[in-house]
Amino acid sequence: MERHAVATGTVVMQRLQAGRFVEVCELFAPELRELISADALRQPWEELLEAHGPIALVGSPSSAQAGPNAIVVTFPVRCDRGGFAVVAAINDTGNLTGLQFAPEEAAESVANWEPPPYADPAAFTEHDVTVADGAQATPGTLSLPTSPRRVPAVVLLAGSGPADRDATMGGNKIFKDIAWGLASRGIAVLRFDKVTYTHGDSLDVTDFTVVDEYVRPAVTAVRLLREHPGVDASRVFVLGHSEGGTVAPRVAAAAPVIAGLIVLAGATQPMHHAIVRQFRYLATLRNPDADLAADPALQTVTRQCALIDSPDFSPATPAHLLPFGVPAPYWLDLLDYDPVATAARLDAPMLILQGGRDYQVTVADDLVGWRTGLAHHPDVTIRVYDADNHLFFPGSGPSTPAEYQPAQHVDAEVVADIVHWVNARPQR
Repeated sequence: MERHAVATGTVVMQRLQAGRFVEVCELFAPELRELISADALRQPWEELLEAHGPIALVGSPSSAQAGPNAIVVTFPVRCDRGGFAVVAAINDTGNLTGLQFAPEEAAESVANWEPPPYADPAAFTEHDVTVADGAQATPGTLSLPTSPRRVPAVVLLAGSGPADRDATMGGNKIFKDIAWGLASRGIAVLRFDKVTYTHGDSLDVTDFTVVDEYVRPAVTAVRLLREHPGVDASRVFVLGHSEGGTVAPRVAAAAPVIAGLIVLAGATQPMHHAIVRQFRYLATLRNPDADLAADPALQTVTRQCALIDSPDFSPATPAHLLPFGVPAPYWLDLLDYDPVATAARLDAPMLILQGGRDYQVTVADDLVGWRTGLAHHPDVTIRVYDADNHLFFPGSGPSTPAEYQPAQHVDAEVVADIVHWVNARPQR
């Protein structure tokens, strides 16, 4: 599969260099083709060449597994006045599922991940575990502090898509950062591959919902930790990032034994509304003077998301008419779920963390929901990290997808605050 992915990536690179953007669009998976236009590729490509000069050299591609059925192929591109990287995600059928123009640091191998400065590998051990049973069992890792006493523990829930246990993105592994940071300070951490990562090729998505993707595996993971002899069963927490953070209150409602919730960049706006907002942001980022009404990708996703709000939406709505080809039952399940209202009914303490520069989940659109809806909850702590983006990487200026690629680590202050909050929570 890797050889075929590199071959497809090479074709993508050749077509980009030749300015054959329409033919690049034809390589995308069928459910994504309507969202990608030739102009959406041409404009940032031409801007890169204008900024860095003509291409002098396209380096040898590197590849990395991004799931059981996906490979990420990265090409370093050197120009007369600098360089950049072309990052292509390719599935097992040879179709593009993603294409990014990133800083040249993104061409560094994923294998170059190094422990963050706040991690002490000598302070804990790691053990393979299996979450759930049967056809949807997924592998995971338990980071267990070296301690004579039972320790508090945290289950990690990743964001949307087929994420692995480390929440790997390019050369970065934000969940491995968090797990090693917490385990170095006496908190056990269980992280596991999502069922969509491990079983993406065999899942029956006809009736697949958030319950299948998040709730059942998370409840099983909580039980696994509570039964572990090295873990204090009364102090097991759930930490969710992005969609995992949005769904975390639903997990807590299904597992009321947990000691508390930690929400990192959890959205409160409906997901399909947030998708349109993100597409608008990215279109404006590419061109501040862009005519959004004429942007084909934005108009397509707006039409698809509007269908979810229409009276015509039903379980029978074809998936190809919906955002990213996700089937109707998944969206219908989300429509029935209010994360803030669900959280407000819980008696568990909550820690809600937000990056000030996050454009995917924002202070203005999402954090306001947590602030308002949980204003009367007896134990809620909210913290904003002004310099951090969606992955809690510090930076400056408007956040862009490209800044997710260079090797970096989750903000040390975020990890320290989680440790402090967990240790301050009494036994339940």
